[in-house]
Amino acid sequence: MILPPLPPISPFGSGTKEILRLRMAAERKEAAKARPDAGVHAARIFFDRIPIPDEAVVSLYYPLRDELDTKPLAQELLSRGCPIALPVTPRKRGALTFRAFREGDALFPDRNGIMTPTEAAPELRPVIIVTPLLAFTRDGARLGYGGGYYDRTLASLRSKDDILAVGFAFAAQEVDKLPMSDTDQYLDWIVTEREAIDVKHRFG
Repeated sequence: MILPPLPPISPFGSGTKEILRLRMAAERKEAAKARPDAGVHAARIFFDRIPIPDEAVVSLYYPLRDELDTKPLAQELLSRGCPIALPVTPRKRGALTFRAFREGDALFPDRNGIMTPTEAAPELRPVIIVTPLLAFTRDGARLGYGGGYYDRTLASLRSKDDILAVGFAFAAQEVDKLPMSDTDQYLDWIVTEREAIDVKHRFG
């Protein structure tokens, strides 16, 4: 049974994104402590709700610190034969690239400490991109970490293909409103340990 969503956090008024990031990092840390099994429940909801075309490449993030755990999701995707890719951060402020990951493949930390496939892993073009975040709204707004990598990547991919951007987060990371700029990209879906929100369906 999917539980009803928790009440969203009150609006932040005119606070900057950096203030929001600090507060939401603390919220996420508490949520991770309270729900260590959240990744398992979110993975189940993901497969119940997200449409995955045959042989579609799914990009996952490798979880760091308090990010919602994607490992249960990765295990189920691999067991179903779905190709998985992990993002590779460019040295300059460009778009992400994606390299294949299979069970047993070696991963190495990049300069930011993010576990990344080797250069020998082939580049793939994902159809579904699962993104980490600090906060989200029910209309698909996303607060990231400030580097803009996912925004640039989604803008680039959406200019060429029909893709799905899925925010993967704790329910406690929901807020009423986020400050958005012209370059910020909205999510198509949000999946938490409690529910899946179909933003495209809700807002057309």
